[in-house]
Amino acid sequence: MSERRLEVVILAAGQGKRMKSKRIKVLHRAAGRALVDYVLDMSLALSGHAPVMVVGHDREAVVAHCSDRARFATQEQQLGTGHAVLQAVKLLGDLRGADVLVLSGDVPLTRPETLRALLDEHLSRAHGVSMMTMMLDDAGSYGRIVRGPEGNVERIVEAKDASAAELRVREVNAGIYVFRGEELERDLASLSATNAQGEYYLTDAIATARRRKESVGALIAEPIEALGVNSRADLAHVERELVRRAIARLMSEGVTFRNPDSVTIDAQVRIGQDTVVYPFAVLEGETVIGSDCVVGPGVHLKGCRIGNGVEIRTGTVAEDSTVADGATVGPYAHLRGGTVLGEKVKVGNFVETKKAVFGKGAKASHLSYVGDAEIGADCNIGAGTITCNYDGVQKHKTVLEDGVFIGSDTQLVAPIRVGNGAYVGAGSTITKDVPAGALALTRTPQRTIEGWAARRRLERAAKK
Repeated sequence: MSERRLEVVILAAGQGKRMKSKRIKVLHRAAGRALVDYVLDMSLALSGHAPVMVVGHDREAVVAHCSDRARFATQEQQLGTGHAVLQAVKLLGDLRGADVLVLSGDVPLTRPETLRALLDEHLSRAHGVSMMTMMLDDAGSYGRIVRGPEGNVERIVEAKDASAAELRVREVNAGIYVFRGEELERDLASLSATNAQGEYYLTDAIATARRRKESVGALIAEPIEALGVNSRADLAHVERELVRRAIARLMSEGVTFRNPDSVTIDAQVRIGQDTVVYPFAVLEGETVIGSDCVVGPGVHLKGCRIGNGVEIRTGTVAEDSTVADGATVGPYAHLRGGTVLGEKVKVGNFVETKKAVFGKGAKASHLSYVGDAEIGADCNIGAGTITCNYDGVQKHKTVLEDGVFIGSDTQLVAPIRVGNGAYVGAGSTITKDVPAGALALTRTPQRTIEGWAARRRLERAAKK
């Protein structure tokens, strides 16, 4: 529709005092990502190249987080939104033939399709400025949209500068703008700080455009798309919406949620078709779950890769772990970082693993700790088994070759290797390597004393 190029400016200089936080507002996380990450994604989707981000407070942290996705302009003093955009425009060079889209780094819920509709309105009608607005019953501190007799946007009045009649206006500024680049730098440089807050308002550029007889476009959007984060309550509201969208997307792709409102899920989580997610699951980070899985009640996965046909039972916790096709985990298992479970592995209730690799078909069904270990295919680890991997200074490795059987209540003192098909008897403490096919035992002979219990009772009675 137009050959004009698009430049994007993201405002991210504000501190966010109402967050009551040591962290700058745009780096607070919602649904697993920093607020500004969502805005950066929108920018790239629309323009195809890095935006200019205006930084100020805690600029080092913001630059470090966004350095590979943005260019940066610094606003040394926070003198208002008009002053902030002016700092960015100085980096954009010649803006003839360009439009400038201004976004806020703390407004993550705007949909790309809404911004495309705003840009289409701007270009098709050749507006000098276009903006996004919304209708609110209680407009609060939002700037009011003042329209002329024919319904055209004339200006925006900040709430602190508004008259009583203007404060009754329901249409308000959503804080997203598109400017024709040709006049933008000059318009910004001419702004005045003669207002209640002593700042250079970007909104005053609307009135400047109108004085040049340029039209101002306004696209009314849903209020949720313009929700900015100014408090912890706002952050919670934004996160609820991001989680709702993530679950809605996954359900449209063939995932079943037994109770969607009870599930916490990060925006980047991926789940395959016909997987069922039960209530109170928490799925975080870059977690990927395959098809035909069951994620049980209260399961917590963070940064995990789960294959197809896996059942993760009630209360299991796993972080930075990989589970292959057909495995069963839990209930109440704990997979710590570096755990890799092969196909059809079973890790049962109250089993803890850490940096443990299980071969195909291996089993640790209950009440065991397996750390810094390689477990071969078809091994069976009995209840109460412990790999003693830490000597107080260093970690050591346990290796069980294929087909090993470990009896219950065994301690494997690493470093140690148990050969193919070997057996370890229940109740053993194994400190030396076990050859393939051998049986290792460390039991003392059982001693039975007949009549001992009766004599003990008589002794106690005599003492009374």
